[in-house]
Amino acid sequence: MKPALLITGASRGIGAATARLAAHRGHPVLINYRTGADEAALLAKEISDDGGRAATFEADMAREEDILAMFDAFDREFGALGGLVNNAGITGRITRVEDMDAATLQQIMAVNVIAPFLCAREAVKRMSTKHGGQGGTIVNVSSRASELGSPNEFVHYAASKGAVDSFTIGLAREVAAEGIRVNAVNPGLIDTEIHARAGSPERLERLLPGVPMGRIGTPEEVAETILWLMSDAASYVSAVLVPISGGR
Repeated sequence: MKPALLITGASRGIGAATARLAAHRGHPVLINYRTGADEAALLAKEISDDGGRAATFEADMAREEDILAMFDAFDREFGALGGLVNNAGITGRITRVEDMDAATLQQIMAVNVIAPFLCAREAVKRMSTKHGGQGGTIVNVSSRASELGSPNEFVHYAASKGAVDSFTIGLAREVAAEGIRVNAVNPGLIDTEIHARAGSPERLERLLPGVPMGRIGTPEEVAETILWLMSDAASYVSAVLVPISGGR
């Protein structure tokens, strides 16, 4: 059996596509969600019906106690952790910097930056050969916004993903000799609900002219890259940020 994976924010979008593909390839998966309990349950049933193994766990990534409970639940359900996908993230509403408030910034940083640190901390404790583990992989879901900056829309979100990029590189080099590879994917315009939830359902079409390939990406395309980074085919790949953006 393939290593068991924990995927945060996996009830929809990129997280759900990653859980579905991972399970199809033989990985047991823990599907984390904060909202979307019905979607998570349906995904777990779909995986089970396809012959895979999945469990769900509700946890708010802005709460350390929820993160700890999630990893404890993973331990009980699956035993050894083989990989972590830090996918959960929020954009906040579209706004300019001059109109941002501290509460929104704190929430974005809590979910997009602090949570991946805490999840990685727990994963390293379980996977590092230094702690008696068998090694493993971590993939952080960042964004092309980290380099593009997202002016007039998501500078706060872009800044949080810039932190994720730096975190990815630093952690990868910190645990490279302990059997753990750490990488990130940086999706561009992907067809998910995140744009509508930010208040701009037309955003994909508005920005499409800036994509050299002339089309929007899919969650499944991002999932393919995540699973490649977690596979033995990428056994010498670490501290890498992979753009998935149609050339943008």
